[in-house]
Amino acid sequence: MSKPLFISIEGGDGAGKGTQIRLLSKWLQAQQIDYILTREPGGCPSAEVLRKLVVEGEDDDWDGVSELLLYSAARREHLRKTVLPALKSGTWVISDRFADSTTVYQGVGRGVDAEQVNQIHDLVVGENWPDLTLILDIDPTVGIGRSKANVHADGQVNQETRFENLDLSFHEKVREGFIRIAKKNRGRCVLINADDTPENVHLNIIKELEKRVEIYPA
Repeated sequence: MSKPLFISIEGGDGAGKGTQIRLLSKWLQAQQIDYILTREPGGCPSAEVLRKLVVEGEDDDWDGVSELLLYSAARREHLRKTVLPALKSGTWVISDRFADSTTVYQGVGRGVDAEQVNQIHDLVVGENWPDLTLILDIDPTVGIGRSKANVHADGQVNQETRFENLDLSFHEKVREGFIRIAKKNRGRCVLINADDTPENVHLNIIKELEKRVEIYPA
């Protein structure tokens, strides 16, 4: 590898990000690539504190601007304490969500002005955008159905349902927002059809990854 990659996995609720991150993790292990898995909001202790505030509770706990600021504060901590040190050490970073989610959920979904969102991104992210962003695309009706089915997975009740419980119209806006981001950022973003078997989705992800990096024999 000439340099470690920073890869973000994006998509609406129920798109299968967790499953694809696990499959990608196995592939990276097989290639003997050093990597870390992380997530947003979260990824370091201070950011995990903020995660609990924004992903649990009721919809009216925060408005769009408050969410934008909270997510961005968590992102700044995540970048400087986890992402950038890992990349500096030569380790790949695989993140479950990054700044594109804020653009879509708080900007498109909540209606926060796009210029304000971009100004915050310039301040918090700067030039530290992922090398590759994989956007898992799925019909919100299917995705939310999947997501709600996983609320009681493994016998545990998932408390992080604040966004899942929003109207379908919100999730349709989210999907449209991600599609626009993919079209606008073709060099960085790839739209992946997530309405398929996990294995096929994974194969498509690996095809896209192999277009961008050269894997040397171990």
